[in-house]
Amino acid sequence: MNLSGIDLNLFLVLHAVLETGSVTDAAAQLHVTQSAVSNALARLRDVLGDPLLVRSGRGLVATPRCEELRPLVAGAVAQLQRAVDGQRFNPEEDTRVFTLSCGDNQDVCDVPLVVEAFARRLPRAFLRVVSIDYLVASNGLATGDVDVALAPRAVAERDGYLAEDLYLERTVFLVRRDHPRITGNTLTREAFNTEKHVDMLINSGRPGVGHRMFEQFCKANGLSFKPALAVSHFVAAGMAVTRSDLVAGMPARTADVLCAMLPLRRLQFVPDPAAIPMSLIWHPRTSTDPAARYFRELIVDVLRDGSVAKAEVRAKPRPQAARTRKR
Repeated sequence: MNLSGIDLNLFLVLHAVLETGSVTDAAAQLHVTQSAVSNALARLRDVLGDPLLVRSGRGLVATPRCEELRPLVAGAVAQLQRAVDGQRFNPEEDTRVFTLSCGDNQDVCDVPLVVEAFARRLPRAFLRVVSIDYLVASNGLATGDVDVALAPRAVAERDGYLAEDLYLERTVFLVRRDHPRITGNTLTREAFNTEKHVDMLINSGRPGVGHRMFEQFCKANGLSFKPALAVSHFVAAGMAVTRSDLVAGMPARTADVLCAMLPLRRLQFVPDPAAIPMSLIWHPRTSTDPAARYFRELIVDVLRDGSVAKAEVRAKPRPQAARTRKR
């Protein structure tokens, strides 16, 4: 028997009759007439070659074939109902795993804020935070292994992802507190060109978007960047600086955290490197999923800087793939 040739609504009618025990009650449940239910049962009898339900007094009695079908039909209807109800998302009861990808600078500055809100708003769910290396190696956004990532807006524009701007990441420089040649809180052009630096390769050991922007900044301003060390984590860069005379450029917020814990000094450089717009990015296929949308909104609520929202009002529209959703 070819399933494609069967009207599957007939099984919904049979399920309703078996659940209610009455053609009249089944008709009321399905919002159809009693004759429509009787006609559907007659058609299903013809398809299956079995009476299915027979009269016994004022009630209906299921045949052995119908009793065999009862749990199968009930299970199928339940699964279909769960598929439909999947759109009804209850954050207080949801137990799924939500995955965020970010760099170690966001691990230090952003993840603690997300964890706090996540525990409050998704109390039964599980939060997984993975590295940018993992995101790239697994193609996580495209495969669905990663729900969202914190990354420069340029990544979304380049790869066709959707994005919500969060904040501007500004670059400062760190040296050890007792650096023998650099004093004060300003990194001069001469010191920049003379001292050796820590290079950041956070994308599987390769230059990322921020690295390329910094190279363009150096070229445009006639600066000589002389790396003597390359690491894949900003925290590692800060630790290395505490035991050397190297200079490390990094996000200002991360630098402040490290300066509070380590014998480091934050330096401002003139000209100031352009701030990098950081965004929450995700794959278009998850845009309408209620759970994924709730997770994104949670992160935006926690991390979005008000100055970014104001800047977006004045900004020219970006390509559709990276345009922020309207709030």
